[in-house]
Amino acid sequence: MTTPDPHNPARTVRDEDAFDVEAVAAWIGRGPIAEVRQFAGGASNLTYRLQYADQPALVLRLPPAGTKARGAHDMGREHDVQAALAPVFPHVPAMVGHCTDESVIGSEFYVMEEVEGLVPRQDFPVPVSPEQASALCDTAVDTLVALHAVDVQAVPALAALDRGDGYVARQVAGWTRRFADARTDDTGDWSDVLGWLAEHQPGDVRRGMVHNDFRLDNLVLDPGTLAVRAVLDWEMATVGDPLMDLGGALAYWVQADDDEVFQLFRRQPTTTPGTWTRDEVVAAYLERSGLALPAPGWLFYEVFGLFRLAVIAQQIWYRYVHGQTTNEAFAVLGPAVGYLETRCRRLLAGRGSA
Repeated sequence: MTTPDPHNPARTVRDEDAFDVEAVAAWIGRGPIAEVRQFAGGASNLTYRLQYADQPALVLRLPPAGTKARGAHDMGREHDVQAALAPVFPHVPAMVGHCTDESVIGSEFYVMEEVEGLVPRQDFPVPVSPEQASALCDTAVDTLVALHAVDVQAVPALAALDRGDGYVARQVAGWTRRFADARTDDTGDWSDVLGWLAEHQPGDVRRGMVHNDFRLDNLVLDPGTLAVRAVLDWEMATVGDPLMDLGGALAYWVQADDDEVFQLFRRQPTTTPGTWTRDEVVAAYLERSGLALPAPGWLFYEVFGLFRLAVIAQQIWYRYVHGQTTNEAFAVLGPAVGYLETRCRRLLAGRGSA
């Protein structure tokens, strides 16, 4: 049996997330699967490690059970984006195949090769010095800049994702609609925040390939050097405004001096000594990408990133409230949405970083 990677631990599959292992093994055609483990982290698409007795492990991705947000959980799109990126961006796993026949296990899914390495979750699983933490921030920014610099028009499958100018406006309208669709009885009144975003949205600064969920815990790192081996979770990747991608990424970037409640949001080791602050990440990104901030500066991207994070949490909270998932880890998401509402208002009241 394959030994699980201690740097990227997986656990027993939750009952509600189980699938027909023999059917998947038959579809892959590499013989019986010895064991299946479910990766922790992630609250949207589900990820599993398929362990074989005598060959390298594979990774399976499939959507969660229950009602799905329109446009989300598109297995074919996630597979095809990575396949198209592989020749022009070296940090994607190799694709094995995409199953469109829902009769196999009840949903589409795709399979990829496993990239071995360290995935930094809430905390590093190994000691990391301040110098190493700083170097990781440096290489993470370089990786994001390189992704945004991909010539999407030279890759037909990526160019097909380009809907032209107006990405920022489409994002504001789209996430506002998703929020309305996922409201529950306890959802607060976001009208002032939504009004400000609608009124102050800038035009697109540029169009490029965006990941839309770029976080340290979506990176596979070399355990020794912390160099980036792969970027994971391409569910929301598209062609859009790079600054919107950066704003979404930094919504998850909890730093050491943030308040106690925001510390509870931390899913990546961004409070490790030596880790850059959000302001330092923004400054480095702007310098390396050559992009300039339009009015009203970084504030729009920061507030929108937090609002978008609130919508993602609200969508999962909606599933939990309506019994579409029994994962108790989601029980805190209702109050989390309320906190993000307060954080957005605090930013707007101070017209600066929270």
